[in-house]
Amino acid sequence: MIVNTPAPLFFNTSAMRIGASCVTWLTLGYVRRPALEALRRNTSPTTSVGSGSGPVGAAETKGMNVNDTVTLGDDLTVSAIGFGAMALTPVYGDVDDTESLATLHRAIDLGVTFVDTANVYGGGANERLIASLLADRRDEVTLATKFGITGNPADRASGKPAARGDAPYVRQCIDESLGRLGIDVVDLYYMHRRDLTVPIEETVGAMAELVTAGKVRHLGLSEVTADELRAAVAVHPIAAVQSEWSIWSRDVERRVVPTAAELGVGFVPYSPLGRGFLTGTVTSAADLTESSDFRRNLPRFSEEALEANLAVVEVIRTVADEREATPAQIALAWLRYRADEFAVASVPIPGTRRAGRVEENLGSLDVALGEEQLARLDEAAKAVSGNRFADLAWVSAGRE
Repeated sequence: MIVNTPAPLFFNTSAMRIGASCVTWLTLGYVRRPALEALRRNTSPTTSVGSGSGPVGAAETKGMNVNDTVTLGDDLTVSAIGFGAMALTPVYGDVDDTESLATLHRAIDLGVTFVDTANVYGGGANERLIASLLADRRDEVTLATKFGITGNPADRASGKPAARGDAPYVRQCIDESLGRLGIDVVDLYYMHRRDLTVPIEETVGAMAELVTAGKVRHLGLSEVTADELRAAVAVHPIAAVQSEWSIWSRDVERRVVPTAAELGVGFVPYSPLGRGFLTGTVTSAADLTESSDFRRNLPRFSEEALEANLAVVEVIRTVADEREATPAQIALAWLRYRADEFAVASVPIPGTRRAGRVEENLGSLDVALGEEQLARLDEAAKAVSGNRFADLAWVSAGRE
């Protein structure tokens, strides 16, 4: 089924309904160090992805070796690259449910075990789509979902709630998600956004009760500050923090990533490909043709920022040519090296509608980068223009 609904931009108030249901979105370092990498990724130092040991060529794709896993927190072991299912909703334009489900199955076939969704994606439609996958392959999937977003940054600015974290709401949301997903327990349950009117200890305490009740196995937090993470860990073990982290989004490196590493909390970078920009497929604002593509409202995709940001992509493209890889593979490989430098267990969750892109992303696990190449990428990252959201208080960077 092709969804042709004129979906609004991401966090558009006209698309939100604050009501009894938790669902409110209606439409929708650097030379490779085998010993350290083995420690963080649970592989032997001699293990390579697929059948080869060298860099993956642009046209060459390989599935992950079963040993390519990462342990988040104490004992949540997942594939070294996950799948971010938000891309399977109309936030970037129309989607085809048949194609989306085929892409999910292909990801699992290739060795991806970690699938990420949220109750707000598509007003629950994303969880229902994933239920079709889980009906056949539940034992092959580590499933993460989220609760907490009830509005958008504009709502918060006008005094309306944009997130909820009170205990009754936490309990309500998990039951609704379990029903849509058609399962009895969620493997990883995230607080999607912090409710600033509720102490984080109260929210995490309510989430911890879900673990005791057998409805949730592990807890996670999304877009929290370092101090909020410390407060949460004091209440209950946290397996993972999820925040944006990529070549063009590095604010979490100042405090959040080091704190996660210190506390033994895993890190799950969302939008590791800069919402598709780092793949080189967007060259102008005119490329964002779908009216429902929420990137049209993000500062980094504005005409004023594009020239500087396209220069960053050119550096990535140059390194990709040198390594016989694609820009997406270079961006993901860079993130792997950065995580190793911080000694943090990290699993990026790139999303895509197309199975071929999943294969391409997994090929990044075979891409090696040299010191000089990493230095060039780091230097290029300094030129990124524009904030990741117009209202930075919506993410951790605005509250640090």
